Amino acid sequence: MWQSVCSLTDNMCKKFFFLFFIGAAFAACQNIDESERPENLIPEDKMIDIIAEVSIMQSARNFNKRMFENTGIRGQEYIFEKYDIDSVQFKRSNDYYADNFEIYQRIYDSVKNRFEKLKIELDTLQKQEQRIKDSIAKIRRDSLGVEKDSLNPDKEIEEISDSLVKKKDSLSMSVIDSLPPPRSRD
Repeated sequence: MWQSVCSLTDNMCKKFFFLFFIGAAFAACQNIDESERPENLIPEDKMIDIIAEVSIMQSARNFNKRMFENTGIRGQEYIFEKYDIDSVQFKRSNDYYADNFEIYQRIYDSVKNRFEKLKIELDTLQKQEQRIKDSIAKIRRDSLGVEKDSLNPDKEIEEISDSLVKKKDSLSMSVIDSLPPPRSRD
């Protein structure tokens, strides 16, 4: 008798759990409403600018938090003021774009492309800066008297015209006494 009750209970438990999970799955798969288009939706191109600046601002803060805080710039407030928006407008616009995956993907692809272009510009500026530093170092070397070989202008003569190098050491020079030699008493 107990065996039949235990097997009946196991079957009922299995059916109960199965029905419970099916019910939970239906409840979880309810229709989720997308965000409605807000009245003051931030245009897509402006949203690209805002997201790019927010990313740069966060990177600057994460790179050196103390130095960033010493500038006195309040990141979000600065961006909201610059683009004449408020936090609620930004959140609603961001939620709307996030619900529309294709648009949101397009926005973030544009931000990524902007950063790639910015990286190329910064790399170019670094190369120009290095060329300027190299030119200044070359001018300094030339001003120290490093001469060019007239037969081979690319080769430098390793002779430095320094006034201290041309003078002889006073200790190695023979001393000429301006006094007459001493007389003997003879």
